[in-house]
Amino acid sequence: MTNKGSVPKKLSFISIYFLGINAVIGSGTFLLPSVIYRYMNLSAIFVLLCTALTVSMIALCYADLSSRFTGSGAAWLYSYNAFGRFAGYELGIFTWFLGCTTLSAEVVALLTILKSFLPIFKNPYVYAGGVIFLILLFSIINFFGRSWVKVVNNISAAAKIITLIVFIVVGVFFIKFTNFSHVIPHAALTGFMPFVKHFGAAFTPIFYLFTGFSFIPIAAKQMNNPEKNIPRVLIAVMTSVTILDCLMLLVAIGLSGEKLGGYSNPLANALKTGVGEWGFAFMIVGMLISIFGVAFSASFNTPSLIASLATEHGMLPRWIGKKNKHDAPWVGIIFTAILSGALATQSYLFLVSCTVLASFVQYVPSILAVIKFKHTDEYPTHGFSLPGKYTIPIIALIISCYMITNFTVPTLLLGTVVAVIAAACYFFIKEDKVAEEKHESFLARLRNKAFDETKK
Repeated sequence: MTNKGSVPKKLSFISIYFLGINAVIGSGTFLLPSVIYRYMNLSAIFVLLCTALTVSMIALCYADLSSRFTGSGAAWLYSYNAFGRFAGYELGIFTWFLGCTTLSAEVVALLTILKSFLPIFKNPYVYAGGVIFLILLFSIINFFGRSWVKVVNNISAAAKIITLIVFIVVGVFFIKFTNFSHVIPHAALTGFMPFVKHFGAAFTPIFYLFTGFSFIPIAAKQMNNPEKNIPRVLIAVMTSVTILDCLMLLVAIGLSGEKLGGYSNPLANALKTGVGEWGFAFMIVGMLISIFGVAFSASFNTPSLIASLATEHGMLPRWIGKKNKHDAPWVGIIFTAILSGALATQSYLFLVSCTVLASFVQYVPSILAVIKFKHTDEYPTHGFSLPGKYTIPIIALIISCYMITNFTVPTLLLGTVVAVIAAACYFFIKEDKVAEEKHESFLARLRNKAFDETKK
């Protein structure tokens, strides 16, 4: 029997590491190599390394912020404390929107894979039925079976790591070095602007491969020695994922060459080229399990976020945070299912772009928050401080702002609509005084702690 006064067991470094791997490696790893190769050929490896460096700098900014606010790690909370309630509210809505686009993208990815060997899913009515079935399935499980989350996460993490390692280890023996002859598309060599256009077109989908890193600081309060382990986990996850993605892309190009750009299931088809049908079947099974796990995790975390905004921080009406007897935020689950289902009618690449845009909206204010806190010393760090003072956040900010030049008009339009609707609703939402006072009390304790440490 568990002692009521016992302290919940903290997550170890290795536990958070695998949770981070599971959050970062998703459908993009399996489906986007063809798009990336199409724009930059073998030079896509260079773009991938540039993107990994960029995301790593942003991730280090998150590490700095999470060491200042050890009780939580959400981007909207950083903005709330740095720039006020409205900024925190907008970031909170965009974080929820990010969860919905991620869930939709993973659902569309699952159905895209099913299309490759079950032609019936090419029928628009069957496809729509598949979207509804998956969204309802995730919602029902979250209503009644939330204890499955850890099991599904573990199975998914193991499946994706094993699938990628088998692909790399087996595929490397069937590489044809003549497939590496196409270093960069001829169209990208006709001038500086064409090169920038091709680079940017590859940068956005590659960026999608790393967007899940923000999960790691959010879990900081559940870790042993978070002030030491957060930077270590971030560096370990980003390094591991970068190595895996580079090797995966190299092997895929070595197996397929120019054909890679035309595949809908690039890794499965690439391994099929090398070893035959069993390679295709193995990759399909591994991909389905992996992507199902990521979608399920998104369907679990996203409703909890919007419920938290309502019940813990008073930024939304309290009824949005209502929970059932299974402790599931049933209103948040319904809202998430509706928006995710609507978004799942769009193409996979459009949803990838929307996810990157929502990430961009989170990253920029978070980076600015680092700069502000370093200047004011309002909230001190606890164990980890970003080296170089303003250097890393300024570089990360400049490169993040470059991302906006790569978004399409429909993507920017949707982001604008979300921001405007959220802003309009803000002025009609009655503030929850109890939640607001509770949050202000929490901030006051942080300020007093910072003052005491300054005196010491």
